[in-house]
Amino acid sequence: MIAGAARLGQLAGGAAITPENARFFAVPIPVVLHIVGASCYGILGAFQFAAGFRRRRPGWHRAAGRLLVVCGLVTALTGLWMAVYYPRPVGDGDLVEVFRLVFGTAMTVSLVLGFAAIRRREILRHRAWMIRAYAIGMGAGTQAFTHVPYFVLVGTPGEFARGLLMAAGWVINLAVAEWIIRRR
Repeated sequence: MIAGAARLGQLAGGAAITPENARFFAVPIPVVLHIVGASCYGILGAFQFAAGFRRRRPGWHRAAGRLLVVCGLVTALTGLWMAVYYPRPVGDGDLVEVFRLVFGTAMTVSLVLGFAAIRRREILRHRAWMIRAYAIGMGAGTQAFTHVPYFVLVGTPGEFARGLLMAAGWVINLAVAEWIIRRR
């Protein structure tokens, strides 16, 4: 969220346009929607997993859940759009793009399946799909933890290593999500 806030500050404050940020200045709406959607999804989504809060405030859970589905879809779909239409930053190769497309699509599908499950009153299936969607959505945060040790120990990753480090963030989150789902 800090990186997203910094990016919004650059866009709003008219920061110098560089090769690294030119794509955001050329077409800012997708990145702004992505940052706002992901921030809302990350913060509000965390409260959805507090069982006591859900039981005491079921109306809030439903209302926030509807907003979260919209925020999650905005996040996933803008992420997919940026992966396809923004010029690739230096260091992002085909593997990074493939992983972004795979996990963005998986997040979208998880949200849709989770929403469809709750409409059918399939609570356990709804919970499982929403946990998966949230895990994917929070992948960028985990990617910071997969990248930092690599930077410290090895240096700047090449395209292949960067792709694996990015995928590791999503895979770690999904592994934890599946563990949570199956331990119940």
